[in-house]
Amino acid sequence: EIKEWVLKNNIPVSSRFLDLDSGSPLDLPLLIKKGGIFFDIDGESPVEVIKNAVNLMPLPPEVSKDMVTLSLLEREEMMPTAIGKGIAIPHPRNPIIADIGNESVTLCLLKKRVDFKAADNEPVTAMFIILSANSKRHLQILARISNLCRQNDVIEHIRCKHPADVIFTAIEQKERSFNNTKQ
Repeated sequence: EIKEWVLKNNIPVSSRFLDLDSGSPLDLPLLIKKGGIFFDIDGESPVEVIKNAVNLMPLPPEVSKDMVTLSLLEREEMMPTAIGKGIAIPHPRNPIIADIGNESVTLCLLKKRVDFKAADNEPVTAMFIILSANSKRHLQILARISNLCRQNDVIEHIRCKHPADVIFTAIEQKERSFNNTKQ
């Protein structure tokens, strides 16, 4: 409870105090399994699709959908989260969950193309929404999703809105090959 209070109130403390360096390996497929893959998220603007996506997301009981929505929209106002190729990665500016076990990544495939002000001017068709427990884990997750989004076959599965199990299997295979090349 103290860790959660410290994180929610942005109180500066050392990572040693919070024990943020848990050494838990990052498992992107597991994070996506926790967050889910959702299709046909409706909306005409980033605000609308983010609100609609959050309403579908599974969240820990101590985290409200309103808080997640507000955090995502505040970050989106600061700077668009579109990374190109029709992908956006909305995420809170600061961690809003305290437990690494509650981290998740939700993949949302949009019903319509939405202008997120991407540098490549391509409207967004899919969002990876990141909920992480600390800055270090957030950057690790962001890097893995960025790597995944450079894989044309994965992007093609997402663009074509293939079934969730097909998309998930493609992600798992890329992550497995990524992990094998790291070793």
